[in-house]
Amino acid sequence: MDAAAKVPIEETCIVCEELKSEGIYLYASFVCRSCEEEIIKTETSDPKYKYYLQQLRKVNKSEK
Repeated sequence: MDAAAKVPIEETCIVCEELKSEGIYLYASFVCRSCEEEIIKTETSDPKYKYYLQQLRKVNKSEK
């Protein structure tokens, strides 16, 4: 087996803008596992929620 096959591919998360190897894709945009979990548990009244919405708007922009 090729050694390169064992190395996880890293993508840049659209929320935290860090390279991560685990996460989900929303259309062509990548959201890392830790940001996904934070978004899910954040209440709409939390100030972080507005930031997450702002970052997730990049999903629409990456499609065009």
